[in-house]
Amino acid sequence: MSINEERLNQFLGHAVGDLGAAISATLMLVGDQLGLYRALATSPMSAAELATRTGTNERYIREWLGNQAAGGYVDYDRDSDTYSLSAEQALCLADPGGPVDLPGAYSIVEATFHALERTKENFRTGKGMEWGEHHACLFHGTERFFRAGYNAHLIMEWLPALDGVVDKLRAGAKAADVGCGHGASTTLMAQAFPESTFIGYDYHAPSIEVARERARKAGAGNAKFETADATGYADKDFDLICFFDCLHDMGDPVGAARHALQALKSDGSCMLVEPFAGDSVAENLNPVGRVYYGASSQICVPVSLARNGPALGAQAGEARLRQVMTDAGFTRFRRATQTPFNLVFEARP
Repeated sequence: MSINEERLNQFLGHAVGDLGAAISATLMLVGDQLGLYRALATSPMSAAELATRTGTNERYIREWLGNQAAGGYVDYDRDSDTYSLSAEQALCLADPGGPVDLPGAYSIVEATFHALERTKENFRTGKGMEWGEHHACLFHGTERFFRAGYNAHLIMEWLPALDGVVDKLRAGAKAADVGCGHGASTTLMAQAFPESTFIGYDYHAPSIEVARERARKAGAGNAKFETADATGYADKDFDLICFFDCLHDMGDPVGAARHALQALKSDGSCMLVEPFAGDSVAENLNPVGRVYYGASSQICVPVSLARNGPALGAQAGEARLRQVMTDAGFTRFRRATQTPFNLVFEARP
């Protein structure tokens, strides 16, 4: 087989870039957890100044800064020998309450390494792995990564894209957040609509405890949380039921949607937020699809297969999600809006 040297060099260049990103993943966590990004966001600093500010060792900080500057995550000024974050870098790296939280995503990456032996076993046997079997960093990272998107879009874009839902929430409605995890979406909606009541459900009891504490600290007294799976909660007469980035993980997504339909009022709405995906593999061969296929093969698909589910995967796509909702009995289904990372659907009885 002949080798095209130009194509070889292109591939190796791409692979070296990926290798640099991979070896830097733990250093992203170091930067976040030791406060390095937050310190650099305040002003340019030398390695010694950053070490002093953060109570870290200068020798290690010099290596960390070199790695971050080489990757374009930190700016370096050769003349002053200082490092800094641009406004754009700071937005993504140093503001956990903002619209983008990249370090949070790296806690998800960390979780996949904790699960590596199970992942290999799953690939060989077709078995699954329950959500609650993962390392706790997965729950923390998922909250942070998705919370940023909810901060940016949920209140001002996604809910207004649903027919009449915001008016109901302002007047006082009853809403459910199924598969709520740490309750970031539940609490955010509760804060925005104090006249309404929000109930978050999740089958992972430790996450429900965290959600209760998060809501308490946020002063969201109109948010409550219960340990229940997506087909097991008893409340009914909801004006709105939400599934945020979770339906594709479930062992029985049709059953979960059917249960939601039965729990909705006749004029209620179901909001389904799912990872952005096309309906074919070819449509998803892009950077976003790469991230989601990676997470799906190690987290989403195993969770569904652990319960003998259909393993929709994070790249399920609109057509398959539409089929799930119509099989459950919903008669109306539409794409309400989208972002580069999410598709937002509205289903009605």
